[in-house]
Amino acid sequence: MVDVLLFHHVQGLTPGVESLADTLREAGHTVHLPDLFEGRTFGTVKEGMAHAREAGFGALVERGAAVAESLPRDLVYAGLSFGVMPAQLLAQTRPGARGALFLHACAPVKEFSPEWPAGVPVQVHGMDHDPYFADEGDLDAARELVASTDRAELFVYPGDGHLFTDSTSPDFDADATELLMRRVLQFLETV
Repeated sequence: MVDVLLFHHVQGLTPGVESLADTLREAGHTVHLPDLFEGRTFGTVKEGMAHAREAGFGALVERGAAVAESLPRDLVYAGLSFGVMPAQLLAQTRPGARGALFLHACAPVKEFSPEWPAGVPVQVHGMDHDPYFADEGDLDAARELVASTDRAELFVYPGDGHLFTDSTSPDFDADATELLMRRVLQFLETV
């Protein structure tokens, strides 16, 4: 069993994000689930993005990175959409990462360091017609990541939902989420 530091998406720490964390806990993993928005949640991605812009994307990512300072180094860093930013930063720059899970997003590796850290496994999950993941460069960044290391996997699901793993989102896709969670749990068994 592993320790997972899971960062929520731009709508905040919703009950759907908490449900995903509970699924990991039920499998025996320890999940740290910080609230980067300090109790605020938003009904839409657009509203959440407006809040993130106002708070400052960099400041929020730094807030996420600061959470890790009080935790062990051998974490799996995980993020949903916006939460991938602090997760990817930590996976690439904080020594000792056991692995990384990027759901609904992936930034170019060069955003955080010259290359993906040797020996750190990573999974990226997103939908093939999600306008944020497929059309804004995340899918391309994920493909580049997979090409750069033999420890990376990319899983693309049919559909156009962005937050398809959040049961409180209109994008929720139960079948895709079930398959994704099976893959995530298998990944966590191997790190």
